[in-house]
Amino acid sequence: MRRYGKHTDEDDVRIRPDRRGSRPRSRNRPKHEDAVEGFVLTIDRGRITCLVEGRTVTAVKARELGRKGIVVGDRVAVIGDLSGDEGTLSRIVRVEERSSVLRRTADDDDPYERVVVANADQLAIVTALADPEPRPRLIDRCLVAAYDAGLEPLLVLTKADLAPPEKFLAAYAPLGVRAVATRKDELYDGSGADRVLEELDGRITAFVGHSGVGKTTLVNALVPDRQRATGDVNAVTGRGRHTTTSALALPLPGPAGGWAIDTPGVRSFGLAHVDPSRVIHAFPDLEPGTENCPRACSHDEPDCALDEWVAEGHADPARLHSLRRLLATRERREGD
Repeated sequence: MRRYGKHTDEDDVRIRPDRRGSRPRSRNRPKHEDAVEGFVLTIDRGRITCLVEGRTVTAVKARELGRKGIVVGDRVAVIGDLSGDEGTLSRIVRVEERSSVLRRTADDDDPYERVVVANADQLAIVTALADPEPRPRLIDRCLVAAYDAGLEPLLVLTKADLAPPEKFLAAYAPLGVRAVATRKDELYDGSGADRVLEELDGRITAFVGHSGVGKTTLVNALVPDRQRATGDVNAVTGRGRHTTTSALALPLPGPAGGWAIDTPGVRSFGLAHVDPSRVIHAFPDLEPGTENCPRACSHDEPDCALDEWVAEGHADPARLHSLRRLLATRERREGD
């Protein structure tokens, strides 16, 4: 037999290597002890923008991370070209342990969880007082997600020039949620933004809200040198230009700094992932009363021990009503 111009025998047979490589795969992964800490600012089509040592660096996820996801707010370990120069690319080789994770599902019967933001301290729930009208059910769902994630909620009310905030806030008074209201003209003269900044100083705050409530306009007022595009959304149908298509972390001015993470507008906030036993942690005055609850108690059934706990004067009945109202949002779809 003649091949490639020479005689061959069985010792000269060429074996096509396996696509996965012929070397045995090792369980020992490099520790990357020289990696530098980064903070994920935004993600776009596989390109991850990080803040590394004061510079903005573009990175990709290292193959060794496998299916492990990376989201805005993650603290990561980065190696490679960290100059930040145009055209350079670094690699993320490790995602550090998260202090908090804000999740949502597309709907209540969707088992797939989507991580919205990592390592946030609080959740700013932005809602307009008019045009479009407030959606209490959606707000309640965002509150449940905040409590489930261990985030402190903050209500940020926009368009207070169109409707007074007092009546709306009365429904949330028993929850003890902090709130700040702004008028459109105040966002332009800076006074409204300053009041909001006082609630954000030194914290990592994720902003969520229904499309059209002025969330991105508010974020632009908070960080005027980093303007994001805004668009018109129909107040009735919710259709139009939803201009925020990816989450983005922006550094805040102020004495202690902090970060504002603007997220895409939502039409619904699925809670399939929420465990009621975690929500009760946000109600320290009610939590001790659950010790005598039946196993897997929903906290809204005839044998729930919280009724007796409140009747004995350990907590305000309005707090129990608010807890049950929030937990009920898991059983009802938005718009029911």
